Amino acid sequence: MSEPTTIPTTTAPNSFIMLRAMVGIGIICALLIVLTYEGTKPRIQMLRAEALEQAIFEVLPAITQSAAFIYKDGSFAPLGEDSKADKGPVVYAGYDANDQFVGVAIEGSGQGYAGTIKILYGYDPEAQQVTGFYVLESKETPGLGDKIESDEDFLASVAGLDVQLNAAQTGLEHTVVTTKDGEREHPWQVEGISGATITSRAIGDILASSMSHWAPIIYQRQNDFQR
Repeated sequence: MSEPTTIPTTTAPNSFIMLRAMVGIGIICALLIVLTYEGTKPRIQMLRAEALEQAIFEVLPAITQSAAFIYKDGSFAPLGEDSKADKGPVVYAGYDANDQFVGVAIEGSGQGYAGTIKILYGYDPEAQQVTGFYVLESKETPGLGDKIESDEDFLASVAGLDVQLNAAQTGLEHTVVTTKDGEREHPWQVEGISGATITSRAIGDILASSMSHWAPIIYQRQNDFQR
């Protein structure tokens, strides 16, 4: 009578060894991510600073130089070198070749069609007008929502937008609103873009909200920016 055949069995991998290997790989990946982030962070910050500087000169076309100011305790003061120690909203004053104060560049943001839209716009407190705007960040649909950066009628309606203060200087005389394409009748209205209604309306809403807050403050504190 023949002996029974023994079927070889495979030893199961040690779970501890597998876990240790997975943890080790995870630590290495995390370390690489941190090193990559820290290595590229200075360049990213530099590029953002350059883009912001370019945007300031675009929204305040008459300027030759700019300076950052922080708003705290009811007034504006030049932003110190150790900006991390300063806490408060920051705006950017622009000056012409004669060191004369021209206007202020202000950041604003709001919900668009595909996500948050961040913009920079210029404000001339003497003329009480918006002088232009620049898109800092947008995820709007290419060919539709991104027309806010190129549509001539839309851009023309923003540059020169009336943000006149009311008699008490506590708010806008007329709220900034976005109209349908071709229906703009007043200087405080933004010309909407056909096919990008939500996005163009978002810009109007951002300007309305931001200007309602900042226009009275900046208008009354213009002397803070004088050199």
